[in-house]
Amino acid sequence: MGNMIRGISENGGVIFCGVDSTNLVRTMEQIHKTSAVTSAALGRLLTAASIMGIMLKNSKDSITLRVNGGGPAGTVLAVADGMGCVKGYVEHPVVEIPLRPDGKLNVGGAVGRDGTLSIVRDLGLKEPYVGQIPLVSGEIAEDITSYYATSEQIPTVCALGVLVDPDLTISCAGGYLLQLLPGATEEEITMLEKNIANVPSVTTLLQQGKTMKDIMEMVMQGFDPQVLDEYDVEYRCDCTEQRVERALISMGRAELEKLAAEEPVVEVNCQFCDKKYHVDVNKLLKSLD
Repeated sequence: MGNMIRGISENGGVIFCGVDSTNLVRTMEQIHKTSAVTSAALGRLLTAASIMGIMLKNSKDSITLRVNGGGPAGTVLAVADGMGCVKGYVEHPVVEIPLRPDGKLNVGGAVGRDGTLSIVRDLGLKEPYVGQIPLVSGEIAEDITSYYATSEQIPTVCALGVLVDPDLTISCAGGYLLQLLPGATEEEITMLEKNIANVPSVTTLLQQGKTMKDIMEMVMQGFDPQVLDEYDVEYRCDCTEQRVERALISMGRAELEKLAAEEPVVEVNCQFCDKKYHVDVNKLLKSLD
């Protein structure tokens, strides 16, 4: 049983895609040593990216979600491949701000609300497809919903949640996207809205031991949903020495020569997985001759 499922209503009018992202958010927290509110922010964004990755047509395609909201967390970024595997980072991993009045983590406060959510789909074409919208709340799920409504005109419900334990480990995390295909009736929309209003948060349901299939059946009650497929998704970085060298080469010969004079062997840290690479700059310069 995979941790990600895609389902469809019996009449084909409603699509569901949901993931129990607990393990991948745990991996992220172990790599980036995030504080509670940044774990929630990046965890939600990674969860959304994973779902949107599965929705791409091709496993080689990729999607990048970038949130710049002007808050103390800085830029929050998540990248998913077409298999739903993700990597990401947050510019300032440790942010301490007061809880919201309702006692929840103030993700919107950490991310900021004054800025944009940009989504880049790289479908292997010459130009990637870029969509950008102003942030609605910085809480991520509402911003994704707004993106689909404005950029793609698809009525969408997005629910994302990350529950952080007092010792900063991740208790559970998950999310789902529910989309109405063209031709959905008012009746169906009302029924879905009612279902969603009655369903507890994703993290509450995961804590109760519910699976993604259970959650799909709750939010799509009355639509007789069927599971289309299941996947195993994880936090996975694809950095290699070659990529790091290519990035350095892209600085240009003059910059490299300057670097070689100051620091013949440079240490480069991957921002996604914190792996360290040691690159001999003189050797790189020779390879350019």
